[in-house]
Amino acid sequence: MPEATRLTADGRPVTNGPTVMTPSEAFVETLVAQGVTEVFGIVGSAYMDAFDLFPAAGIRFIPTVHEQGAAHMADGYSRASGRHGVCIGQNGPGITNFVTAIAAAYWAHSPVVAVTPETGTLAVGLGGFQETNQLPIFSPITKYQAHVNNPARMAELTARAFDRAKVDMGPTQLNIPRDYFYGEIECAIHDPLTIRRGAGSLTDLDAAAEALAAAEFPVILAGGGVVAADGVDACVRLAEILGAPVANSYLHNDSFPASHELSCGPLGYHGSKAAMSLISKADVVLALGSRLGPFGTLPQYGFDYWPKNAKLVQIDADTNVLGLVKRADVTVCADAREAAEALALRLAEKTLAGSANRESRAATIQEERQAWRDELNDWNHEKDDWSIEVAEDSNYMHPRPVLRELQKALPADAMVSTDIGNICQIANSYLSFERPRSMFGAMMFGNCGYALPAMIGCKVAEPDRPAVAYVGDGAWGMSFGEILTCVREQIPVTAVVFNNQQWGAEKKNQVDFYSNRFLGVNLENPSWAEVARSLGAEGRTIQKTSEVGPALADACRAQQDGKTTVLEVMVTRELGDPFRRDALKLPKRLLSKYKDYSTE
Repeated sequence: MPEATRLTADGRPVTNGPTVMTPSEAFVETLVAQGVTEVFGIVGSAYMDAFDLFPAAGIRFIPTVHEQGAAHMADGYSRASGRHGVCIGQNGPGITNFVTAIAAAYWAHSPVVAVTPETGTLAVGLGGFQETNQLPIFSPITKYQAHVNNPARMAELTARAFDRAKVDMGPTQLNIPRDYFYGEIECAIHDPLTIRRGAGSLTDLDAAAEALAAAEFPVILAGGGVVAADGVDACVRLAEILGAPVANSYLHNDSFPASHELSCGPLGYHGSKAAMSLISKADVVLALGSRLGPFGTLPQYGFDYWPKNAKLVQIDADTNVLGLVKRADVTVCADAREAAEALALRLAEKTLAGSANRESRAATIQEERQAWRDELNDWNHEKDDWSIEVAEDSNYMHPRPVLRELQKALPADAMVSTDIGNICQIANSYLSFERPRSMFGAMMFGNCGYALPAMIGCKVAEPDRPAVAYVGDGAWGMSFGEILTCVREQIPVTAVVFNNQQWGAEKKNQVDFYSNRFLGVNLENPSWAEVARSLGAEGRTIQKTSEVGPALADACRAQQDGKTTVLEVMVTRELGDPFRRDALKLPKRLLSKYKDYSTE
């Protein structure tokens, strides 16, 4: 906000020097200085004195149905915009409702600031209304915790929570006793820290360049750090210099343009066989902006593809993840974009060992890409005995053709969020993007109920882009209430709900390990399309594959008219591969009354 428009409640201008104001004014003016224009949450008396100032400060408050939804919205907002996402709630139960979503933001490296008003200082420890100790709850899932221990420090600690969210690349907590919003203080409102991470150590960059120059089959793994650093163009330039195929890290299908001739798709669960085949051939892997999370490099399709003898060059802005999951031969602590640009300059001056086989490598890349495209186009249903049986016994649609039609119909600039669940994860095989900040997965916390509220936050950040959430019917039952937020606040999104009347991911485990003994996995659902209409949104039930693409296209166009649409897609109960076959063992029963439940 321009300096001349920043005023205290009685009309006095706020300057960068010390000014007399209330702590609530100091809090709000610091939000303004940090560029905050939206806050997600549920109204509460604990912070109402500051809340009353939001409209005058130009801050839009977006009331949600549940605080978990508010924090997911802040996460989606942050990931779509690259700015802070902010959520706030009532002390006690309102704040504890943030926990799951803040944990998800932690693993997504999102600079979310959770503002957590708490019990007044004179009531701490007395077991009063809505009292709990709010700092320990968030300690493992935030990068920094600021506790306002004196009203005079309100501006200082509020600013630090925002600055540290950017510095440490993750959520922070700003904990404020509710009585500290009142009074009179003298303080200064400062500009945010400017954070530049740079290209990395010259020594490390030289070592990385040497390793890549000596590579005969280099492969780049482009991670979420490439997106966060606005480094996709730099990654493209580096890949073109090397002639290296580029794989996306798990759930970051937007980290490299899918139409580029060097793009080979995502690694990880239900990823691209082309990416897996190509990275298995690598003699040098450049992990650019990736922590190499273990779930994202697990064997898939029966293929243990990670190259055992390849040299690994890892570049990441977080020193704590360098060499953490996989031992790296060269590590560079750096901004992914700036490091890629620095490496491109170095490699342009070197003789590259990979130049000798550049043409044959390019041919191999195209062969693998085409083979995977052909396989996906012909893959119409799952092939295990259980899936074949339930698919043949149903009039519903097979999930894979549905996912194929959805991908064809997605607008080029669409944003897509995916929830956790069997069909949503199979979507990883199909989702491809040309621009960054387009794919938003629940990441490694893997909680259900993420996709819809996260996409609402994305839509607030990018109102002109089509916004689509992929959700299974189980996760939808946890989150569909936020349709009310869309309707009430005029935030139009499209939700694609895969209705197979089951918790598919866990059912697959019972198929593979527990002899089809189904317990707690079958769901009896209402018509989700009817529920949507009752909440004031559009609702449509899809039962024919030919209707899938046109329905999605119509729903995305309807967003331009402010309409939220739920597409209830009726699909068979067939199931894709489980999340991790290595996570379970065939059960052994020792007590005689349980012998019938043994599968040994």
